[in-house]
Formats: sequence, C-alpha cells, structure tokens
Amino acid sequence: MDTSYPREDPRTPSPRKADDAAHTALPMGVTGPTPRDHLLWSVFSTLYLNLCCLGFLALVHSVKARDQKVAGDLEAARRYGSKAKCYNILAAMWTLVPPLLLLGLVVTGALHLSRLAKDSAAFFSTKFEDGDYD
Repeated sequence: MDTSYPREDPRTPSPRKADDAAHTALPMGVTGPTPRDHLLWSVFSTLYLNLCCLGFLALVHSVKARDQKVAGDLEAARRYGSKAKCYNILAAMWTLVPPLLLLGLVVTGALHLSRLAKDSAAFFSTKFEDGDYD
C-alpha cells in the first residue's frame, strides 16, 4: 500500500522537469539551538585544572558530545555536553577554591598573630617596682 503524499495514480505518467532532481526537501522541525560540547573549555581544564582527572573526564564527554552532534543525535549530544560542563565546573572549583581558602587562612592567621604580638609586647614592656621582687 502506497502511503506517500501526494497520492498519484501510478498508471499515469507524471511530467517531471529537468531540475526537479536537483532539489531536496528538508524537514522543517523545531529543533532549537544546537547543543554545546564545551570542547575548548575541556581542553583548558585538562591541561591546567586536571585535579582528580576531572578535566580529562570533561574532555572525554566533550568529544562524545561532538561525535553525537555530528551523528545527528542531538539529545545524546545535550546530555554529554551537560556532563562535560559539570565536570569543567567541578575541575575549576576543586582547583581554584582550595588555594584561595588557604590564602584567606594565611592572611587571617597573620592578622591574628600580629594582634597577639602587639599584646605580648605590651606585657613585656611593663615596669615593675623593686618591692615587687621581695
């Protein structure tokens, strides 16, 4: 059973133009924006922010996202791109936040020690009278 549209009687020859074969019809579906694969960010994370191999995992998922995008499976490309983005964020946070916290602890520790040193200097500069030693 022929379900093609428009239905034509196969017994009647249809007149075809010479340039009809050169045109191709593409389906016009609503696909939305193409998924992002975050490949450049993943390469940067792999080279500079590769704590616990999170940058490498981001690179793997980015390559998978690009492969799925080229193959035409946009939903799988979105999933892999989302995972690559999460791994990139984790790699950046796990690499940048601990040194910043350490720097904050060093600064607050230095301020605390300077206050203790100032208070102890005042203690040692106290003058006692000779009668206090009897």
